[in-house]
Amino acid sequence: MASQDTLGQTYKTVQEPLPGFPDPPDQARSSETIITWKQAHSPAALPPGLEYLSQLDQIIIHQQVELLQVILGTETCSKYEIKNHMGQRVYFAVEENGCFDRNFCSPLRAFTMRIMDNTGREVITVNRPLRCNSCWFPCYLQEVEVQSPPGTTVGYVVQTWDPLLPKFMIRNENNEDVLKIIGPYATCGCFGDVDFEVKSITDMSTIGKISKYWSGFVNNIFTNTANFGIQVPIDLDVKIKAVMIGACFLLDLMFFENSLDGL
Repeated sequence: MASQDTLGQTYKTVQEPLPGFPDPPDQARSSETIITWKQAHSPAALPPGLEYLSQLDQIIIHQQVELLQVILGTETCSKYEIKNHMGQRVYFAVEENGCFDRNFCSPLRAFTMRIMDNTGREVITVNRPLRCNSCWFPCYLQEVEVQSPPGTTVGYVVQTWDPLLPKFMIRNENNEDVLKIIGPYATCGCFGDVDFEVKSITDMSTIGKISKYWSGFVNNIFTNTANFGIQVPIDLDVKIKAVMIGACFLLDLMFFENSLDGL
């Protein structure tokens, strides 16, 4: 697993309860005030269900193994667990689309990803339309819209044309560029992790990354399940953190959907 201290950010000594779980007693809470270089939103201003994201600088996304898909080789709706750095489940994501899209459009398929907290409340919706995935069609490249709460757009992930590198822009609800994602020349992995760097659009400094973790030879041969890690500054806007989760789902389908990817 990627280092938890890569970005040099300060951690809280006591975490808030996971979304959907009851609050702990008052004495279990930390009264320590943590000063960060960037002012965060007040809790009252955060979209409902995203409060816990304000404490995370590392998010783990684990795709669940579908037995029917392994046995029959057919595409089923993807399901993911979204966890904190300690492996505790924070959210659960379920893909929604048609059987035709899954089996005939596969990595290009349109989908709606519904992300729920531990009570089953939907807190994030990721919408991906059917679009091209080729450098020969630079006018209709990949894009996803992220909503939180459902119905309220908080940002977009937009692929930008490049003949060699995978490149994407992270945009806010006003469709303004906030961050840039740049991938490697080759995304095959070759028995190792694949890192997509998250960069500032002003000075192109690297502030984080999205990593596709190597899951082992057997897993990558016989299944197309994936494990991802997102590392960002702890005080990044929670809306942009939600958009980064949407970006991770897009990268998974674009580059790692086939069972032999990662070899």
